Amino acid sequence: MTFQPTPFYTPILPDNAPFTSEQRAWLNGFLAAMLSPGGGAPISLSPAQAAAFLGSDTGAPEADADDGAPWHDPSMPMDERMKLAEGKPLRRRMMAAMAQQDCGQCGTNCEDYSAAIAAGKEERLNLCQPGGKETLRMLKKLAAELDSAAAASAAEAKPAPAAVAAPGHSREHPVPAIFRGRRRLNRGISAKETWHVEFELPEGVTYKAGDSFGVVPENDPGLVGAIMLRLGLAADARDGERLIRDVLIHDKALGMAPDALFTLLAETARDPDEKTRLARMAEGADVDGDLETMDVLAALEKFPSVMPEADAFLSALDPLQPRLYSISSSPKADAVRLTLTVDAVRYDIGSRTRLGCASTFLGGRLEEGASVPVYIQAAHGFGLPEDGSVPIVMVGPGTGIAPFRAFLQERLATSASGGAWLFFGHQHRDSDFFYEDELSGLQSAGALSRLSLAWSRDGDAKTYVQDKMREEGAELFAWLEKGAHFYVCGDAKRMAADVERALIAVVEEHGGRDAAAAKAYVAALKAGGRYQADVY
Repeated sequence: MTFQPTPFYTPILPDNAPFTSEQRAWLNGFLAAMLSPGGGAPISLSPAQAAAFLGSDTGAPEADADDGAPWHDPSMPMDERMKLAEGKPLRRRMMAAMAQQDCGQCGTNCEDYSAAIAAGKEERLNLCQPGGKETLRMLKKLAAELDSAAAASAAEAKPAPAAVAAPGHSREHPVPAIFRGRRRLNRGISAKETWHVEFELPEGVTYKAGDSFGVVPENDPGLVGAIMLRLGLAADARDGERLIRDVLIHDKALGMAPDALFTLLAETARDPDEKTRLARMAEGADVDGDLETMDVLAALEKFPSVMPEADAFLSALDPLQPRLYSISSSPKADAVRLTLTVDAVRYDIGSRTRLGCASTFLGGRLEEGASVPVYIQAAHGFGLPEDGSVPIVMVGPGTGIAPFRAFLQERLATSASGGAWLFFGHQHRDSDFFYEDELSGLQSAGALSRLSLAWSRDGDAKTYVQDKMREEGAELFAWLEKGAHFYVCGDAKRMAADVERALIAVVEEHGGRDAAAAKAYVAALKAGGRYQADVY
């Protein structure tokens, strides 16, 4: 499928329009994107969105959000996000403390999760998994502003109870699904271990292409055994009616050591130097340069003078959280079988191999036929256009291909005619070309119109998906001008940011726009729902 790009860019607003040059460039790009052929339905901007790019002198009324969330960028460091949020209402500063991925790990999105905490409707501060301890520490600091008067005010408001999600459709109500097996997607020798994983859904659990799958994992029994050995606990040691081993496997997070654990260890340390260092670590100080890689076992091993009581130790650990994975299948292809595409995470620190809790659970420890608590997390603004005649462009290297496999299955099942273009990349074509046969079949069937491949380790020069976007920029811009929806899935901090920069460069070069107008064009795609990201 070949589209012809618009040959030139004509400004829409006159030079004497009452805007600054930057505002005029933004609006020209925005309007040009929306008025292009196939540009989509008109967009209604909120006062906050208008104020975000027009400034405060436009007469737009103050909105509750009052800012347009300029920090809502997963590649932006925490200190920069918090600086942008200075002076904003508490719920907006709490939003700035989130990881900005709208990934759904908390059960909703960054804005709604932060608003719920600020309103006193959500007490759990540790649900932002991508934000980790950095987000948790900032939320604890901000939560100190929730004084009794604010709590009383929230109680008096008596908000209507939130709708209860159906079983299997929220993290609060998981249901058992049957694990039906896995097969490795890498061929031969590969630096990665990537698995195609299949589940059989129970009756009543439904999903859409673009949704995510929550899995309640179990910790590695070997890691649990090492922790119990360090604490001098027998295999049959109990915490009340339960075996401590079972509590550690099923209920407690054993990854990054939480601040509460450092506080406990500081209280029990017999060595004065260890006591001092642990107290500083509890406040976030990286005293030895290893804080960011210190898991629970490493913390216990690093400080030999500590020996906490079992019940206090368990209380100091964070609860084990579900993990979300992009679903790599469409219910229109199979309503019962759901699939994931999972990298099993293994890496060495010192003499010990660390394991990704959920990824190695799915990629190795889980036995076929086992029942696993799961749930569907509905996508927030990530899904196919309802009209199958609308073209789509998908950028998903590595396991980022997962939702696009689902998209393509659905486009095939619905005989969508709009055209689909996939940018996929990995290290080596011979070993890391996931779903190669399937993609070939989708091309033959007409569901996949164009496939652009990038292999970062097959030549002298590394080639990534963003490089292929620039190489094929004229055609890519033509697809956008014809109304294509643009999607990206994968790493939030590096890949997704590089892809966005590449798209802006494509618009600038092939759309005849300056840098400001090119950024505005991409911003218009986002505002119109034509640029969607599933990042982690």
